[in-house]
Amino acid sequence: MQTGDSVREPAYRAGDLLTIASVAIVAHIVGTVLHEGAGHGGACLAVGGRPLLISTVNMECSAGGRLVIAGGTLMNLSAAAVFFGLGRAARATATVWRYFCWLSMTVNLLVAAGYFAFSGVGGFGDWAEFVRGFHPQWAWRTGLAVFGCALYLAFVRVSLMELRPLIGSDRKQRYRRAVELSRVPYFAGGMVACVAGALNPQGWILVALSAAAASFGGGSGLLWMPELLRGGAIPPGAGDEPAALPRSWGWIAAAVVGACVFIAVLGPGVRFGAGVQAR
Repeated sequence: MQTGDSVREPAYRAGDLLTIASVAIVAHIVGTVLHEGAGHGGACLAVGGRPLLISTVNMECSAGGRLVIAGGTLMNLSAAAVFFGLGRAARATATVWRYFCWLSMTVNLLVAAGYFAFSGVGGFGDWAEFVRGFHPQWAWRTGLAVFGCALYLAFVRVSLMELRPLIGSDRKQRYRRAVELSRVPYFAGGMVACVAGALNPQGWILVALSAAAASFGGGSGLLWMPELLRGGAIPPGAGDEPAALPRSWGWIAAAVVGACVFIAVLGPGVRFGAGVQAR
């Protein structure tokens, strides 16, 4: 018999993993299309150029310029702000939609910050191209790396703060739920990105430097960010119970259709000609 002084630990309610993986696939596809199509492609049009090829790992433009190079990251940051607002405005009962907004915000933030850090450390990628010709190169690359890493950590904290309504306030439960809501998307989104990237005619080197680096590398925060919940760095949210994430056949269907189009069409790329490349 339970005494009045004892405290019963709330029962853990797991979300539907198939729905979580499906939302993750859609969020990663949206993030990639925004980066390559709306970001690089939109900047290409803005400078008077013409998109010549769009794939899951690169965009080619008839005109060069730093705006075209920076367009992908700038679009990711803009999209993250939009999804932040949509998530805040969503009804409390629309839990799967709120999760999609949170994950889309997080993916766009982490990929954007990861591009700065990756370009500074590796010396290739969008921002390495952006600063090429600036001197001294070592100072610019060091600045990119430091700025990217600091921004990445800041974005991880923002993401965890916004995740709180979905994971509840119980310290044990919120860690388990955060692992579920972040690590499943890390692998689901990364695998779809790499399968699509493998079809790119430019070969496996571009898959390694773009698809795998952006998804598994840039999104690595999804893998380790739940560990920050173990301490007191992220205070509990207001809700006691984690939000229910039931099975949603609509999201599952969207993921299946989206993945097929993403892999079969954008994987090889839609080509209109040959020109200047941006990732």
